[in-house]
Amino acid sequence: MAETMARALWERYEPVHDLVYFAPEARRAADGLGMRGYWMGYFALRAAPLDAAHPAVVRSCFFVFHPSRVARALPDAWAYAAPAEVLAARWEAMDAAMTRLFGVDTVGSAAFTQTADLAWEAAAGADTTGRVLAAANQALERPDRPTARLWQALTTLREHRGDSHVAVLVSLGLGPVEAMVLKAAAGESDGSFLRETRKWTREDWAAAEGRLRAQGRLAADGSLTSAGRALRAEVEALTDAAAEGPWTVLGAERGARLAALLEPLARTVEEAELLPPGNPVGLTRRAHPVGR
Repeated sequence: MAETMARALWERYEPVHDLVYFAPEARRAADGLGMRGYWMGYFALRAAPLDAAHPAVVRSCFFVFHPSRVARALPDAWAYAAPAEVLAARWEAMDAAMTRLFGVDTVGSAAFTQTADLAWEAAAGADTTGRVLAAANQALERPDRPTARLWQALTTLREHRGDSHVAVLVSLGLGPVEAMVLKAAAGESDGSFLRETRKWTREDWAAAEGRLRAQGRLAADGSLTSAGRALRAEVEALTDAAAEGPWTVLGAERGARLAALLEPLARTVEEAELLPPGNPVGLTRRAHPVGR
């Protein structure tokens, strides 16, 4: 797939954003707030910018989770900590995680501050029309600390891309389980991991596979057909196109500069092996030259 600026930047900011899901500091923060288990912490930390939104709204935004997975976490999480408390805790957790992983000298450097400021400019300039999670994150205050500022900016950009991705899936008639089946068949994530963590049944998964086979997109052995590969490529290309907007704010030169600044941070997260094998991110990149 030809690399766009949106994809080049995503490959570098996604690992840094993902600290909120996989860094031990995030789990300790959730536990410290009184959250009961990983998933309550996950939904609280990610949904907090939406305030105490109805679980149906969260399920719609997050797209791939079975309703029962969301219902086990929300709204109960808000009885333990208000959304504003959760937002403060996630910034503290990300500050601690980045400082530990990247080092005090790195997070205190001028280059790190430049990274945070460039990312913030891109996030602040993103068009969040029709992108609910991105809009909620974009509306948050600008943190003083570069660590929190960088993570929050990358999160706004990540949710902007995610909202765009969901819009593409809906426009192509792909439901949550079909989307995950395609992702697994493309070799980007482990199917069992996706199904179990998103709490869909084997029957749900088999039914989605059946629909994709009937459409000529999935072979009998579970691999993608040529039509399936074309569909998967179309999904990613349309997602890249919809996610390109924030990077026009920076322009090609400063966008490439941000990619170069993010590269060592992404490498550090990858080398720490925090993301479990077969994780749902679908990021299979290894380093390649920055720029177009």
